[in-house]
Amino acid sequence: MKKAGILNRHLSGALAELGHGDGVLVCDAGMPIPDGPRVVDLAFRAGVPSFAEVVDGLLAELVVEGATAATEVRDANPTAATLLDGYFGEGGALEFVSHERLKELSARARLVVRTGEARPYANVLLRCGVFF
Repeated sequence: MKKAGILNRHLSGALAELGHGDGVLVCDAGMPIPDGPRVVDLAFRAGVPSFAEVVDGLLAELVVEGATAATEVRDANPTAATLLDGYFGEGGALEFVSHERLKELSARARLVVRTGEARPYANVLLRCGVFF
């Protein structure tokens, strides 16, 4: 049994299969999930687990070279915007697109991780990097 890190076996296994350039969409409970990508649904109750908790846990285990979020997050969910700026704002690793464009891009993700987040636009598409 693992003693640290992500304990959910479905999520842990899916992360181990990712490679350079693969996309991981971390989304709120209301984001439409496209057909195609593998989905690990962590939503338990509204707000549980939170977007922040899941992003934090994923970033502890993944090499991420860039991220894309919806422009609308700035006005509709300043808490999520501040979180994303804190993780990706420096160095230009965070790109903003319209919510409609983010939904289009999410169809090409390799993995979708659905949270229980119940605040709008708490979605980010992570682009995996390499550790060397």
